[in-house]
Amino acid sequence: MHSNRTLEIGTGLFVLLGFVALFFLTTQLPASGLKLGAVKKGYHVTADFDNIGDLKVGSPVTMAGVSIGEVDGIRFDPKIYKAVVKMRIDPQYNQIPEDSFASIQTQGLLGGKYIGISAGGLDMYLKDGSHIDQTQSAIVLESLINKFFANFADKGGSSQNQGEPKK
Repeated sequence: MHSNRTLEIGTGLFVLLGFVALFFLTTQLPASGLKLGAVKKGYHVTADFDNIGDLKVGSPVTMAGVSIGEVDGIRFDPKIYKAVVKMRIDPQYNQIPEDSFASIQTQGLLGGKYIGISAGGLDMYLKDGSHIDQTQSAIVLESLINKFFANFADKGGSSQNQGEPKK
């Protein structure tokens, strides 16, 4: 009877440990918005995009291929009908020109999205609360494929009509 009780306690502890591990992992995922640990330092900037594709909170912000921060928040602004992306930039990157350009890039052919910043030429720099005015939205693969086939179908239909003799 004693070994049965020990087995039940061991099984219960194992299940409890599994739930603790599951909770920890779900709070560490970028999409959850919850993170355990210290708040990362840096300054915040925003940018407006027509289409963010599948950009997620926690996606990297890069410059020249080097990660300089991450996406801190995404919301829709009903006044301008655009997605507003809030980015946290690491404090050591405090000399990014104000007229820099932000674009949503794709990691590989079907990879996740991230924000790439191209440096401008001004001597004034982004600071906490700044807004990046020049942006390029995400290129959505499905939209490109649809446009290609729609364009192909239009040209195919009009070329058939051109070859018919006139009556």
